Amino acid sequence: MSELQRLATDFGLAAQNLRAQKTRTLLTALGMVFGVGAVIAMLAIGAGARQQSLGLIEQLGVRNLMVDSIPPGSPQQLQQRRMTSPGLTARDVRILETNLTGLEHLSPRRYLHPSHVLPTPAHEMPDLFGVDPSYAAIHHFQELEGAFFDALDNAASAPVCVLGVSAKVNLFGYQPALGSYIKVNDVWLRVVGVLAQQAGASNGGGAARDWNDVIYVPLNTFQYRFYDNSFSQKDDLDGIDMSLKPGVNSLEAAQVVTAILNTTHHNTPDFTVTVPAGLLAEQQQTQRIFTLVMVAIAAISLLVGGIGIMNIVLATVLERTREIGVRRAVGARRGDILRLFLTEAVLISSAGGALGIVFGLVLSWTIAVTAGWTTIVSPWSIGVAFGVSAAVGVLFGIYPARTAARIDPIEALRYE
Repeated sequence: MSELQRLATDFGLAAQNLRAQKTRTLLTALGMVFGVGAVIAMLAIGAGARQQSLGLIEQLGVRNLMVDSIPPGSPQQLQQRRMTSPGLTARDVRILETNLTGLEHLSPRRYLHPSHVLPTPAHEMPDLFGVDPSYAAIHHFQELEGAFFDALDNAASAPVCVLGVSAKVNLFGYQPALGSYIKVNDVWLRVVGVLAQQAGASNGGGAARDWNDVIYVPLNTFQYRFYDNSFSQKDDLDGIDMSLKPGVNSLEAAQVVTAILNTTHHNTPDFTVTVPAGLLAEQQQTQRIFTLVMVAIAAISLLVGGIGIMNIVLATVLERTREIGVRRAVGARRGDILRLFLTEAVLISSAGGALGIVFGLVLSWTIAVTAGWTTIVSPWSIGVAFGVSAAVGVLFGIYPARTAARIDPIEALRYE
């Protein structure tokens, strides 16, 4: 008999024995089902979180640098800062433009949360950002309607604006907004563009804000047409966004920016420099640790399932001791007995792994729907989970299989 025929015979006998104990086999396989399903779900959550993080960092731009002003905690702290630092100002912009090698685009940024907007927003009040036209190139904006405002609009302090897609829906619903007018505080603005959906959740300016729920106006328009009482309690600029030319090391450029601003601010810690490339490396490391921890927790279920398989196969060996004696008496070798019981263990774990894949897909979908998380099930995660389940069957099945193979045939025939 060839090895292939022998293997087919072993699988047939093992399947026949398992079918004879359907309930016990199913309960034993449940540990593998839950373990494999948990591993797939945890890997899916990790992959989804990684994709969201990468989307945000790509939106920020791996060749971008963001300088943000740190708001003072009180008027006294602001007064103390002003003794040594003027805060983030247009002078910093000019110095950076002159001294930063490899600079491609630069845009100052100012922020205002309006007190009222017309049309009345359906949800939260959109934020107002004053930026240079280069801001769109820095953050790779794409337009759904119209275009981003240009240098002429900025030079003329034109009353125009560009809406993020969420701000557009918030104000106008799903009807076209191009050419319409909105009133922000006491200023009427004409909509000249609507941006496409942007990935990520933050566009600088300190607290996390939705990229898509923002009204963008030219920086000069912001400076000459808008005023807020809070302006006196913060720096002239809320931030400076920069993009670097290809090939420029963003981490080294960030050190240069920090050194320049430390000089102009007299080492006053009133700003931060964010490097998306550095965030990317940190985020990837964090996601790797998170995924490993989650998989390790899920693998405990596989371990418990493996112990269950070993326990059941040992019990089966005890129940079938006389059968083992008969098989040995008619010519079966120890290797034949070992293969038979090992095959049963592998079949249990493999069947549990197959059902676990289905359970993992359902669990991942349920988490995505109920929790609103992004989950990504990859063929790699399915292959790993199923491969581990099969390996668990071999690992925890080999001991009871060897125990069965070592039973003395004479004693086995006498066993009642």
